[in-house]
Amino acid sequence: MILLISDLHLHEERPDITGAFLAFLEQHAKHAQALYILGDFFEVWIGDDAMTPFQRSIATALSAVAAGGTQIYIMHGNRDFLLGHDFCELADCELLKDPSIVKLAGKPVLLMHGDSLCTSDRSYIRLRRVLRNPLILFILRNLPLRTRQRLAGDLRQKSKTSTRMKAMDITDVNPAAVEQVMAHYQVCTLIHGHTHRPAVHTLAEGKQRIVLGDWDSQGWFIKAEHNSLKLQALPFPSTP
Repeated sequence: MILLISDLHLHEERPDITGAFLAFLEQHAKHAQALYILGDFFEVWIGDDAMTPFQRSIATALSAVAAGGTQIYIMHGNRDFLLGHDFCELADCELLKDPSIVKLAGKPVLLMHGDSLCTSDRSYIRLRRVLRNPLILFILRNLPLRTRQRLAGDLRQKSKTSTRMKAMDITDVNPAAVEQVMAHYQVCTLIHGHTHRPAVHTLAEGKQRIVLGDWDSQGWFIKAEHNSLKLQALPFPSTP
């Protein structure tokens, strides 16, 4: 059994999400062969050198699952693209390139965070191209901590404001971009997150696109075993 999750947006202000994730690790992930985290694991990540006690506790929880034999892979999202090797070493996980092909349910499957597929949102794609430039990444990682905190806060606020003002189809993946990337990698199945619109989409020629949901009022995960890929909702544990 292999599990996939995305878009938890973990942060201290949402202990319900943290509690649900820790329960997921205990009840599901520790029994899995592998766990894939497809980006936006944290709400914000300004550098491994700025890890908070909360973020370290999450790394420790992942490491405990990895110690039991579960392989853990994590992919960058648009919120945590500065996450680096120090965190991965602490969490005993491997940083996964976006995109990557893995074998799931007996077939090659393309894994992505999904933001690069939102090509109709031209302003975001331009910003993404700038922020992922290796030189810009180097500069960002070496900025003073307070500067990075301020920039992260500004980007989060601008992102929320911009998303509210854009049409739904602009902030969703572009069908042509999906078709192009699947043809390039010669796969029949694509799994991604980012859009917060969980669904299983049937495409032409027997292909499919599975979208992981975000963790907000409930969690979402994909279970891959035997010859099946199942998208499942995960109710949050009830609080006293």
